[in-house]
Amino acid sequence: MPRILLIDDDEHLAAPLTTYFARFGCTLESAVRPSEGLAKLRAGTYDAAILDVMLPEMDGFALCREIRKESDIPIVMLTARGEVMDRVVGLELGADDYVPKPFEPRELVARVQTILRRQRSVPQAPAASSQQRVFDGLAIDLDRRQVLRHGERVELTGTEFELLALLAGEPGKVFSRDDILNRLRGHEAELYTRAVDIVVSRLRKKLEPLDCIKTLRNAGYALAVARSEAA
Repeated sequence: MPRILLIDDDEHLAAPLTTYFARFGCTLESAVRPSEGLAKLRAGTYDAAILDVMLPEMDGFALCREIRKESDIPIVMLTARGEVMDRVVGLELGADDYVPKPFEPRELVARVQTILRRQRSVPQAPAASSQQRVFDGLAIDLDRRQVLRHGERVELTGTEFELLALLAGEPGKVFSRDDILNRLRGHEAELYTRAVDIVVSRLRKKLEPLDCIKTLRNAGYALAVARSEAA
């Protein structure tokens, strides 16, 4: 049963959400302060975290940054409705998704279920049976969810890995921003194409000095790196 950690200082939010998540086979635990949440994440094993932006001690952005220093656990941010910059900043810091407040519990559950499915299911090329994609300077192990750049492991968030796996499944194919959002998020709710640009930017920085993700103006993104002869 997936374990989810909610970090939100609204003490009245956790109880109903815990009951609601249980209906869908998820265990929801909660913390009202960032320090408490960080302690729980370090002490236990969680499958995803939900962070409110407005928190005591530190805001949700600072908390997301702290979590990303230690873990690639999927993160959903709870943002103020209409605050586009909240979403941009959260995604730049490594969040995997966002849900505007106020929200319907079913939407929050659906978003969490989507990122959990992404963790378990990686897009693969139809004609390939190998669970490894090997290119010049880049190796992607789909089973272990591991990426090596010139033999050195690269730590990616869940969304970054899924994007790279998607592009590597069909090297050279151009994926539009909407294609990427629909494939990775699993639904078309509140499409936000700027999110793709942010994740691509993060991924490019982590893969440097490799220059393997190409932008095709007004078209999208493609993996443009040669397959290794050893593949």
